[in-house]
Amino acid sequence: MALEDAAPQVLVQDIGEVELPYLQYDGTDKPIVLLHATGFLPWLWHPIARDLAKAHRVIAPYFCDHRLNEPEKGGLNWMILAQDLARFCDRLGLAQPLMVGHSMGATVVTLAAGAFGLNPRGLILIEPIFLPEDFYRVQLSVEQHPLASKSIKRRNHWNNSEEALVYLKSRTLFKNWDNEMLDLYVRYGLREGPTGGLNLTCSPEREAALFMGGMHYDPWPILPKIECPVLVVEGSESENRHYIDLKKASSLFPKGRYTLVQNAGHLIPMEQPQAIAALIQGFLEEAP
Repeated sequence: MALEDAAPQVLVQDIGEVELPYLQYDGTDKPIVLLHATGFLPWLWHPIARDLAKAHRVIAPYFCDHRLNEPEKGGLNWMILAQDLARFCDRLGLAQPLMVGHSMGATVVTLAAGAFGLNPRGLILIEPIFLPEDFYRVQLSVEQHPLASKSIKRRNHWNNSEEALVYLKSRTLFKNWDNEMLDLYVRYGLREGPTGGLNLTCSPEREAALFMGGMHYDPWPILPKIECPVLVVEGSESENRHYIDLKKASSLFPKGRYTLVQNAGHLIPMEQPQAIAALIQGFLEEAP
């Protein structure tokens, strides 16, 4: 299916202090909010969202540079992002949305539900970043942070989209991506640079600031307070399994469930969008 056949509206919502850009698909049934991973973008939900939008109003906000914080000064606190998400849903009048988040997005929707009065129909948390609790008591510099230190050095210039695609296909991070997802990333994850060529839409500095912001608040005490149904999704090949215990996390939600997606890494939506779409549809069918 061509993108133009199911293209969303590209909109901006004032949430008080700042404006938040988002994609909207105009289905008529109960709303679904999709929140992306660190450094990525809402367009990577498109293959999933267009199927959901046959019935549901689907909203996908973009959290990268609506608030500017320096990684060296602690980055962008995820609790601020959670509050922004709660305000965003309130301004749009989204009553009891299903919230689906990936990685950073999964943690942010958890914080929004547990700390800011968001009343979701349910949560689907794909590879949430629930680090060991000791991690949140340590202060790290950008150079010491295992992810921020890499992201701030990320390559950020290509002469054209063809060169960028060749480069991305050579990187381990992208090797198992669905072809349409990779095309969407090249189309929307890169933009014209100030001196020509293409740069990352979410710059290395902004991505690093987001990674640093995830260290400020320990989400574990919030999990038992979330009363809606919660599905925690993990990839069987995810490198995060070595230090993030998602089975434990799912057990702490009063209505939590856990599922493992076989042959998938941390970036499950980009690698297996059809599997994620099926999980969401199944969750909706079971939800009260």
